[in-house]
Amino acid sequence: MAAEQTQKHPTLPEVKEELKKIIDRGFPILAMGLATYLKNMILVVCMGRLGSLELAGGALAIGFTNITGYSVLSGLALGMEPLSSQAFGSRNLTLVSLALQRTIFMLLTASIPIAFLWFNFESLMLKLHQDSQIIHVASVFCRFAVPDLIANSFLHPLRIYLRCKGTTWPLLWCTSLATMLHFPITVYLTFTLCLGIQGIAISTFVSNFVTLFFLLGYIFFTYDQDGSPSKPLAENVKLLPSISVGEQWIMLLQLAIPSCLAVCLEWWWYEFMTVLAGYLDRPEVPLAASAIVIQTTSLMYTLPSALSASVSSRVGNELGAGRPAKARLATGIAIGLAFLTSTFGFILTTIGREAWGRVFTKDREVLELTATVLPIIGLCELANCPQTTCCGVLRGSARPGVGAGINFYSFYLMGTPVAIILAFVWKLGFLGLCYGLLAAQVACVISMLIVTYSTDWEGASLKAKQLVGRTNELPYEDQLVKIEEGNGFLKRFSF
Repeated sequence: MAAEQTQKHPTLPEVKEELKKIIDRGFPILAMGLATYLKNMILVVCMGRLGSLELAGGALAIGFTNITGYSVLSGLALGMEPLSSQAFGSRNLTLVSLALQRTIFMLLTASIPIAFLWFNFESLMLKLHQDSQIIHVASVFCRFAVPDLIANSFLHPLRIYLRCKGTTWPLLWCTSLATMLHFPITVYLTFTLCLGIQGIAISTFVSNFVTLFFLLGYIFFTYDQDGSPSKPLAENVKLLPSISVGEQWIMLLQLAIPSCLAVCLEWWWYEFMTVLAGYLDRPEVPLAASAIVIQTTSLMYTLPSALSASVSSRVGNELGAGRPAKARLATGIAIGLAFLTSTFGFILTTIGREAWGRVFTKDREVLELTATVLPIIGLCELANCPQTTCCGVLRGSARPGVGAGINFYSFYLMGTPVAIILAFVWKLGFLGLCYGLLAAQVACVISMLIVTYSTDWEGASLKAKQLVGRTNELPYEDQLVKIEEGNGFLKRFSF
């Protein structure tokens, strides 16, 4: 019966309904991503106002904290996404609260070694013979950014919780309010109180704590008519005693670690490209162009990341509810949207390649190099948007390890050799590095599309039943997950 259901062609009303659901979930996430991008731009502008030393040190600190901290926390948090989305679909709401609480605990634990690394940034970099003045400025930023690890340890899981629940508009309102406060807070701390670079770091975690305060206020003071847990952080699911239940933690880690690798492997490659640009002839030009490229890709990434998050929760919800046909439909619509929007991105980067560079610099050489490589970056976006969307499908169907493997061989076994050979052997310079990125993205999107197309949706639905179980009750008693059908979260699940 399930096989017949997934093979049936969807009707036009079904397509319209699913399209509306994906857009309704994805648009607030897109707007939230743009707000986050605006916050980062405010940081860079304020650093530039302080001086070239502060800008260089701040840029180094941002890169270091992204690589060693923020990418790790955001990746680990994605491990709860298949659990939460499928558990919401199956109405196993105790598991939703349990996954949220454990993920927060996991991120707080992971923050301890990250904080230690940030506190020792200066001594580490000095051993690598970096410029002492720049290192000192960067170390100040890193030390004062440590509280932001705590804020992000709560923010990432709460955002995923609301996303999997299908409640994304409150995310937008809370983030928008905090973003509006971010600019005056940053200016006041940095320039009025003359705190300099440490004021910028403080404003970052203050803004995130404000966002966290708004989100907690929404979650704790709203009533859910659909029976969802109104206070998931306060539900009595015996968090501390259950920590010793090894198989349940192994289950979460089996999802969290591959999710983290999938995020970090791609994120780190862009930083690796910047490092390689520093070894080219007259490195100040390719490094400046690299900074513009990274800002461009960060802005363009807000759209595929929104699609990825939206389809991940939709696929997880439908698989958890035992509706594989709808999960397949959501996947097809999301990938179609990805190709459509990526084409639009390619056109924009090609047409606006000269004007966009002038937003960041007036240097003629940098502008010429930027105008040359932006069409290649647009081609990368043609592949990046669909592959990021497919990565969301893999997360929603509890297969993050597949995405991590594809990212590894695409970026490091395909993209890296192409970039090095073209840039340094064939002397194409920064253009060769961009072609390496294009090779990585093409290899990645082809692999992702093949894996997604060959998905056994009936099998994925059965695995979801094993992973989260199904129940007609909504238990919030002093117990672990109660499951009436399937083996559920208490049984180890192999991927």
